[in-house]
Amino acid sequence: MKIAVLGAGMVGRAIALDLSEKHSVVAFDKFPQPLSLLQQRKKEIATRQEDLEQYAAYPSWLAEFDLVVTAVPGFMGYKTLEAVIHAGKPVVDISFFPEDALALDQLAREKNVTVITDCGVAPGMSNFIIGHYNEQMTLNSFEIYVGGLPKTRKKPFEYKAPFSPIDVIEEYTRPARLKENGRIVVKPALSERHLMEFGEIGTLEAFNTDGLRSLLFTMPHIPDQKEQTLRYPGHVELIQALKASGFFSEETLTVNGQAIRPIDFSSSVLFREWKLGPEDEEFTVMRVILHGEKDGQPKTVTYDMLDRYDPATKISSMSRTTGYTCTAAVGLIAEGLFTGKGVFPPERVGNKNECFAYVLRHLAARGVVWRKS
Repeated sequence: MKIAVLGAGMVGRAIALDLSEKHSVVAFDKFPQPLSLLQQRKKEIATRQEDLEQYAAYPSWLAEFDLVVTAVPGFMGYKTLEAVIHAGKPVVDISFFPEDALALDQLAREKNVTVITDCGVAPGMSNFIIGHYNEQMTLNSFEIYVGGLPKTRKKPFEYKAPFSPIDVIEEYTRPARLKENGRIVVKPALSERHLMEFGEIGTLEAFNTDGLRSLLFTMPHIPDQKEQTLRYPGHVELIQALKASGFFSEETLTVNGQAIRPIDFSSSVLFREWKLGPEDEEFTVMRVILHGEKDGQPKTVTYDMLDRYDPATKISSMSRTTGYTCTAAVGLIAEGLFTGKGVFPPERVGNKNECFAYVLRHLAARGVVWRKS
């Protein structure tokens, strides 16, 4: 297959490198540096410098491709996905935009294309697991805990961002939707902080973020649903102080005659503070807990994953766990295992046994191992 990867950031590069083992890949990005970094890793991957917000150009750009991966920042993700669908191309998306991807379902059906959205680690792999077990047992509740963290803890934030800081700030400011007793409830991001133990990693703090996304609507029969983000203890208190002080405000201020939005200033500062270096060691830790019944008996299923930076390939753990879940979904389409037309979040793909097994094998082959208990 000939595949276009739109976006050559850390995760986009991992996706392009992985797909290039079997397919012809062309990576697109607005900026030359990420494309140059990709070609330094593998010169056989073709690159194109294009402004990916020029959506009207997509039909001509994508005409030669069999499949597209969208790995752009969240703020442009919906329009990018819409433009790819308009171009009539099957697509796997990891841009995690705030809009409802299912709103594009009718367009995808009209264009007769397969679209798998939110196909990263969380959302993504958690959805595959929930979709699979929704067919195996009666689910009463599920909990998702996930975080990407640096191995070396540097004060004050003890955090590094493997993707755009503006997307992290969005995670910290967007109200969190959960389901309690069958009703969708909205709580502040960063709320309900508590401590949890994660084996060799130790104590982490968990807090509400808006990560459930499509699960709230595709799994309406499951009365209790929540996802929480994980950080080193103390991180939330710092973020709450910045938030309460207005550093994430989008209202324009005038400073020395210059108009500036505090969120733009904060994002620039935090980009420097949170920048993950190309060889910085980090890890991704995740736990999915499902509660329910099978054959009239209570049943709990837990999936745990701990993945670390790979010094051999110099690919970050968050890029591995997100990117390789995405390339697994590409494989499902490329190998004809999933052929549905329309927009499908991963839970509507993982409900097929062969698809779920394929994704687990694909990840394990790349060293991303999920342990079930």
